[in-house]
Amino acid sequence: MLQRARLALQGLGAGDKLEGEIEADETFVGGKVTNMHRKSKRSLSAKNDGNWGKTVVLGLLEREGRVRAAVAPTRKHYEIRQNIMANVLPESKIYSDEYDAYQTLPDEFAHEMVNKLEGYVKDHVHVNGIENFWSLLKRGLKGTYVSVDPVHLQRYCDEAMFRFNTRKDEEGEVIGDGDRFVMAMQQIVGKRLTYKELIGKNSSTAEEERAGI
Repeated sequence: MLQRARLALQGLGAGDKLEGEIEADETFVGGKVTNMHRKSKRSLSAKNDGNWGKTVVLGLLEREGRVRAAVAPTRKHYEIRQNIMANVLPESKIYSDEYDAYQTLPDEFAHEMVNKLEGYVKDHVHVNGIENFWSLLKRGLKGTYVSVDPVHLQRYCDEAMFRFNTRKDEEGEVIGDGDRFVMAMQQIVGKRLTYKELIGKNSSTAEEERAGI
């Protein structure tokens, strides 16, 4: 039921593309490699995929506004570039750290970077806002849900985005939990998530299993 509720939250409060001053960053979600069994497949894949066996989440935060978070296969140039172009209006200003994938953004975006080895804030250039969102996301994943399958991680990101994007109304007033609950449940009409879809089994797969294929 909670996964069905998270489906209703998908995109709720996100609005149109982000604009203005945008903080861009990425994070890894998953257990520590040191806690994995030495001979496990997870440990082996951790050494080969560059992500240390964790799932990549790309984030964009509109200062004094909304946030977007998307699970991605990697954090390479193509993924970061496509994520920004799909979610940010041209002529917006992008703030990021000096990770090289951000150094090839299209000219339609103004771009400034902060060197975290020298300091986390350089005048108005920083990514503290999106890092605060990462903290909120991971606190929920580790403290409330404890363990989340990467297959379902995007839905948990959708829930965290909904909480963040609907914290205040257009006048800047705090929205109560009751009002946000009503807002969420009103969006559930027409959004169907079957158990087979939830666990990654469509109807044809179920029929094949029954036939012994």
